[in-house]
Amino acid sequence: MTDSKTLANGENLTDSSYRMPAATSLLRWVYVGRVSVASVIMFSASLFPETSRGVIITVTIAAFLSLLVTGGSFFHTHIRGVVPSQTFLYAQMLFDLGLVTAVVHVTGGAESDFASLYILVIAVSAVTMSMRSSLLVTILAAMLYIADVVFGHPVQLSVTLFLQTGVFVLVALAISYLASRVRLEGEARTVLEREVKRLRLEAGDILRQIQTGVITVDGDGGLVFANAAAERLLKFTAGDYLGRSILEFIDSVAPALCTAIVTTQRQRRWRLRLTGVVITGGGSFPIGVTTTLHETEGEGPDSVTAIFTDISDQVRLQELHSRSERLEAVAELSASLAHEIKNPLASIRSSVEQLGKSVRVDEDDRFLTELVVRESDRLSRLLTDFLDFSRVSVVEALLVDLGDVARAAVAVAREHPDCPADARIRVTGSRVHILGDEDLLHRVVLNLVLNAMQASDGKAEVIVEVRDAEPAELPAEASLGPCILLAVSDTGPGIPEDLRDRLFDPFVTGRDGGTGLGLSVVQRAVVAHRGLMFVDSAIGKGTTFSIFLPKLEKSEVAA
Repeated sequence: MTDSKTLANGENLTDSSYRMPAATSLLRWVYVGRVSVASVIMFSASLFPETSRGVIITVTIAAFLSLLVTGGSFFHTHIRGVVPSQTFLYAQMLFDLGLVTAVVHVTGGAESDFASLYILVIAVSAVTMSMRSSLLVTILAAMLYIADVVFGHPVQLSVTLFLQTGVFVLVALAISYLASRVRLEGEARTVLEREVKRLRLEAGDILRQIQTGVITVDGDGGLVFANAAAERLLKFTAGDYLGRSILEFIDSVAPALCTAIVTTQRQRRWRLRLTGVVITGGGSFPIGVTTTLHETEGEGPDSVTAIFTDISDQVRLQELHSRSERLEAVAELSASLAHEIKNPLASIRSSVEQLGKSVRVDEDDRFLTELVVRESDRLSRLLTDFLDFSRVSVVEALLVDLGDVARAAVAVAREHPDCPADARIRVTGSRVHILGDEDLLHRVVLNLVLNAMQASDGKAEVIVEVRDAEPAELPAEASLGPCILLAVSDTGPGIPEDLRDRLFDPFVTGRDGGTGLGLSVVQRAVVAHRGLMFVDSAIGKGTTFSIFLPKLEKSEVAA
C-alpha cells in the first residue's frame, strides 16, 4: 500500500521545506538572539575603560530588561505552551525594536555597525505576522532609526540614511511576500495531507470491513496485499505469504481465481470477470471474480488486483427464480393437458361402464370393463392433482396466525396413515401474523410434515418452527424486508444427491407410489404468498425447509 504521506511523484507531504516554521520555533531563536546581543554588548562595554558611565548604565538596563522579558516570554510560550497571539507578537517586536535602537544609539547611531539588527527584527515580523503587520513594524523601525540619528546624533540628513531606510522597506516587502507564498503553499499541502490521510483511513476501514475479498499479487506472483475478507474466504494468513509467491496456494483452493490473475497478467487484459469455486476444508462455495491490471515501470510483469466475493446467496436466488419459472411453465402445460384428457377420459369411462351393464357381457368382458373403469378413475384422480397443482393461488388473503395454522396442520398429519401413533412432531415459536390464504398455508405445512414422515418411515423427529426471521438468515439480495420464518426440520436420512437438483420438479419423487407433486405445490404456494423457500440437507443429518414470508407490521395487524 502507498504511504499516505507520499504523493504520486514521490514528494513527501510532511517535508518541513514546504511549510513556514512555527511561530513558537522562531521565537525560541529570537529569545536566544536577544539575550546574546544584549550580553555581548554589555560585556564589550565593560572591556573598554573609556566607555562613559551613561552608556554602561544604558547597556546594563537593556541587558536586564532583555533577560526579564525573555524569561517571561519563554515561560508563556514554551513552558505553559500558549500559542503566541498577534498582540504577543507585536509586543515582542516592539521590545526588540527598542532594544536594537538602544544598541544603535550607544554604538554610534548612523555610524553603528548594529543597524542591520533592524533587518533581523523586520524579517522575523514578516515571517510570523501578516504583511500589513510586518509593514507597520518596518515603518516603526524606520522612524526609530531616523529619530535616533537625527535627534540622538545630530547629523545632516544624507542619501545613505534614506537608502538604509529603503532597505528596511524592501526587506520587509520581499520577505513578507515570500512568507505569504510559502504560508499558502504550506496550508495547501496541509489540506492535501489531511485529505490523503482521510482517504487512506476511509479506504483502509472499507477494506477491513467489506465482505468482498481483495488481494494484490505482484509480477512474480508474490503477495502484496490481502484484506481480512480475503483471508477469511480463502482460509489463510496474509502475513505468511507477504513478499513470496502465493499463486500455488490460490490454485489449490480457488483455481478460477488463480487463472484470472495469471491470465490478466500474461495477456495484459485490464479487466477480467469470471466465476469459480473455492474449495476449503469446510466445504466449497461459488465466487465471482474481477481482476484489474496495474502497470509497473520498466519491462517487468505487471501486478494484478483481484476482487472476489461469495455468491452463494445470488446462486440460490437464481436457482429459486429458475425453479419458479419452470414450475409456472409446467403448471400451464399440466392445466392444458388435464383439460384435454379429462373430458375424453370421462366419455370413455361412461361408455365402458354402459357396455359392462349389457346382458350379453360374460365374466371376462365384465372383468375387463371393471379394469378400464378402475384405471380411468385412477387417471382422473391424477388429472385432478395436476389441475390442483396448476391452480395454486391465493384465493382469499386474510389475517392469519401462522402458528395456529402450523398446529392445525400437524394435528391433521398425526391422523394420516403414513404417520405412526408415536410420531415425534412438535411446533415451536410465537404468535405471528401474515396476510395469506389459510387453506394454502395449511397445505404447505401438511405436505412438508408428511414428506418428512414418509421419507423416514415415521422414525424421524419433525420440528415445525414459526418465528420472526433474523436479517442475517435471508440473502442480502432478497429485499423482502421484515419476514416470518416457517421452518420444517427433521432428523431423517436426508435427501439423496441425485434428487437434490430436481427436488421441486413435478413428477419427481423418491417414494414408491408418490406423484411427485407435493413439493411442487409447496413451492408454488410460497411464491403465491410472495415468499422464498430454501432447502438444506445432508445425508444422515436430516433436512430443513426454510420458508420466508412477508411480515405484517403492528399497525397493519391492528387495522
